[in-house]
Amino acid sequence: MKTNHKFLLIASTLALFLNCKNNSEGQEDTTSPTVETQTDNKQGQAFITDDESTPNVLQIAIGSKDHSTLVAAVQAAQLENALVNAGPLMVFAPTNEAFAALPEGTVDNLLKPENKDQLALILKHHVTPGNYSKDFLKKFKQLGQASNQNVKVEVKGDDVYVGGARIVASISAGNGIVHVVDKVILPEN
Repeated sequence: MKTNHKFLLIASTLALFLNCKNNSEGQEDTTSPTVETQTDNKQGQAFITDDESTPNVLQIAIGSKDHSTLVAAVQAAQLENALVNAGPLMVFAPTNEAFAALPEGTVDNLLKPENKDQLALILKHHVTPGNYSKDFLKKFKQLGQASNQNVKVEVKGDDVYVGGARIVASISAGNGIVHVVDKVILPEN
């Protein structure tokens, strides 16, 4: 008789479990934020999107019509994941006009797969650890960039120049700050 009770207990537990599982299929879980992932061989945190977090520096650039060339360059150099880490990061983001001011053919040449390392070096030259406002940057003489090179900081009136590029706007991000600049900051080598 005891064996029958054990069997009935296991069978009813299994039936209850399967019934709960079947009832939950097709129902959406509304207790957690919506998260979408891309499946086109892109991996890492940069390819996870949600509607609740403060935009990071990469998302700010992607959302700006004035930074499509920068976004294309970041994608070509495969640096998306570096720009979404916890930071804090200061990104000096050249506008499309800044890229267009480079000698003709420069951007197209840099976007070629064989020039990925050179492009990555140039892009890293636009990133500094920290989260400093334009006014706070006035206290610096130079900044150490992710390219392992330094850039000069100059103040001319109310304007701040980093590596010769003038900061024209600043946007706070979830992992730092984006300083929009009017020039591409090129490394020395």
